[in-house]
Amino acid sequence: MRLRDAAVVVTGAGRGIGAQLARAFAAEGARVVVNDVDAQAARELAGELGGFAVPGDAATQSGVALLIASARELVGEIDVYCANAGIGPAGGEQAPEEVWAAAWDVNVMAHVRAARELVPEWVRRGEGCFVSTVSAAGLLTMLGSAPYAVSKHAALAFAEWLSATYRHRGVRVHAVCPQGVRTRMLEESGPGGQALLAANAIEPRQVAQAVLRGLAQDDFLILPHPEVAEYYAARAADPDRWLGGMNKLQREIEARFGG
Repeated sequence: MRLRDAAVVVTGAGRGIGAQLARAFAAEGARVVVNDVDAQAARELAGELGGFAVPGDAATQSGVALLIASARELVGEIDVYCANAGIGPAGGEQAPEEVWAAAWDVNVMAHVRAARELVPEWVRRGEGCFVSTVSAAGLLTMLGSAPYAVSKHAALAFAEWLSATYRHRGVRVHAVCPQGVRTRMLEESGPGGQALLAANAIEPRQVAQAVLRGLAQDDFLILPHPEVAEYYAARAADPDRWLGGMNKLQREIEARFGG
């Protein structure tokens, strides 16, 4: 797709993958709206790119509506919306209700709420692009974080549903599924997360480059770590064996770090 002069919104763009996505789109000539709950970070990056800052919470219904309305005032109808903001709280089934609710709001409902605002106009125009930062956890799982793994599975399911429902109406959907990425989330993932992901972690810039390639090729699944495709295929081919392997990893983590 043509990105020059396209109107692009990136949520969670104050740092990490979101910031590199914003830079990558700006380098292609897009008009970029930078969103983040960290207002200073959003304004600094927008200033760097010659873009537009719309700080705020892109998860709540009112926050999403305000972001999209503000973006339309600044750059016109939105061509590409990157639902990138995400959180990765630790914990299992015993994680508090508020932790589960926050993961569901930020990692899933933010996407649903954005689609509500965007899809009717995209269908009317016959074009639009929704980029969902899902994570490989949405294809596989994430040991040590049930709220993250479950909500990312749901984010992938919603992206699949959007594509299946609206592709023939011109709405293009892309699910970005990186594994370990050198961001604050990885830094805060604890010893278990580091043990699982750090060795093969890539830079946020590499994720952004993969996204541009995926958009150019119109790939639904964008896999910055190519090996994830093999893991996903193995999971589908023999779920019991795959789950056995994941449980083995869990036991190794417990033996090494406790739990």
